[in-house]
Amino acid sequence: MIDVHTHAWPDRVAERALAGSFDDLERFGDGKVDSLLAKMDAAGIDRAVNLGVAPTPEYVEGVNRFLGTLDRERFVGFGSIHAELSPEENLASLRANRLCGVKIHPLFQHYRLDHPGLLKTLKHLQGEFVALMHVGAGGEESADNCTPAMVADLVERFPDLDIIACHFGGYRMLTEAEETVIGLPVYVDTAWPPTLTGVESERLVEVIRRHGTDRVLFGSDWPMADPAAELAAVRDLGLDAEETAAITGRNMKKLLNIYEKEG
Repeated sequence: MIDVHTHAWPDRVAERALAGSFDDLERFGDGKVDSLLAKMDAAGIDRAVNLGVAPTPEYVEGVNRFLGTLDRERFVGFGSIHAELSPEENLASLRANRLCGVKIHPLFQHYRLDHPGLLKTLKHLQGEFVALMHVGAGGEESADNCTPAMVADLVERFPDLDIIACHFGGYRMLTEAEETVIGLPVYVDTAWPPTLTGVESERLVEVIRRHGTDRVLFGSDWPMADPAAELAAVRDLGLDAEETAAITGRNMKKLLNIYEKEG
C-alpha cells in the first residue's frame, strides 16, 4: 500500500505550517512525522510520499534537506522546486538530497503552471524526476494558477515528463478535469479532502475507468484527510480486486522503480 499524497513537517515547524494551509479544511492530524507513521500503520499503508512545498526560493534547500533525512523504508520524498530558481539550482538540490520527485503547488508558491521559469525546470526534470502538482481550487484561492487546461498544455509540451495531477486533475473542478485531463497520458491521484466520499461513487468509477486504472494512484492528503477512511473509500467504489490493487499501490510501485534512487 502506497499513499502518494501526504504532508509532514519537522516537529518544530509543523504547527505553523499546518496553520498556513486552507482554512476551510478540517485537520486530521498535527502534521508531524511520527503522527503520520501512526496513521499509516493504522491504515495498513506501507509507504507514503511526503510532499515538500517551499513558498519562496530561499526555503527550497531546507525543505529538500528535511525530506532527504526521512526513513526511506517508509517514506518517499518529493522535494520542492521554485519557478524563480534556475533549472540548475532546482535540480542540484533534488539530486543532493536523493529525491526522486517534486511537488508543485502554485496556490502556495504564488506562480502559475505556465510560468516561464517553471517551464524551464520542467524541461530538465524529464526522465529523471516525477512531477506531482496541485491542480484546481483550494480554500478561497482562485484556481487560475493551476487549471486542468494548464496541465493538458504541460502534457503536450513535455511528453517525456511523468506528471501526477493531484485531485483527479482538478480539485473542486472535476467537470473541467473530465473534459481536459482525464484520458491524457498523465497520472492522477485520488486525494479529495476532506473525503473522497463527497463525490458520487458512480461518477468516480466512470472517471477512473475512462482514464485507465493503470494511471490512477491512491492519495489521502493527510493531514487534511484520514488515510484509513480514504483507503476505505477507494475500496468501496466497487472496482474489481485487480483495479483496486493497482490504484492502492501497484501503479506507484512501478513508477518508483523507474525513478527512485537508493544511492
